[in-house]
Amino acid sequence: MADGARVILVEDDPTVRRLVEAYLDAHGYETVSCANGIEGRAAFAQAGADLLIVDRMLPGLSGDDLCREVRAASPVPIIMLTALRDEEHRIGGLELGVDDYLGKPFSMKELLLRVEAVLRRTRPHSATQTFTVGRFTVDPTRRRVWTRGQEIQLTAREYELLVFLLHNPGVVLSRDEILAGVWDWAFGDGSTVTVHVRRLREKIETDPTDPVHLRTQWGAGYIFDPEPQP
Repeated sequence: MADGARVILVEDDPTVRRLVEAYLDAHGYETVSCANGIEGRAAFAQAGADLLIVDRMLPGLSGDDLCREVRAASPVPIIMLTALRDEEHRIGGLELGVDDYLGKPFSMKELLLRVEAVLRRTRPHSATQTFTVGRFTVDPTRRRVWTRGQEIQLTAREYELLVFLLHNPGVVLSRDEILAGVWDWAFGDGSTVTVHVRRLREKIETDPTDPVHLRTQWGAGYIFDPEPQP
């Protein structure tokens, strides 16, 4: 699964940093370790990465600020690590545009599974032909989406969410079904879906507060209409 994927790990705890680096390297990843946000920013600017793993509490440049900077420049997938496990902090992390959020302490096996899932989702699918559903045109090879001739700038996870919805038009989908289809999670925190739906609406809806494409079905989940009637 690794295929030599380049991972930038930004973690100020030297013990955690050494353990994660050794574990990922042993599973075929090229891991670049950074002790603070400033080093992480420089490493990404110099050579990029297939994935960033960022601790939220960092000296110098916080994990939040690093994620904001990276996300403003690139859709590269990001996994955030944090000792802040309550829902408010988890949602705050997701609002930064990260793709996954893993609370400390965590097992190396769980981290590896999250890394594999994120990278699997962000690589081109076997179907590489451009396709159109309603107002949306998708190029799976380049992982790009357009609507009415305008490209939509999406993070890796937002892209996966939109493509999943495009493959299920008019179907009422629960948050658990979306977690399984987009995150590969058999169970998880539904607020993850809520945050990503809100972020996606901000990019595809004319008025995110009154959505016409991605609507809420109260008590059931969400329903997606790629070609709503005027």
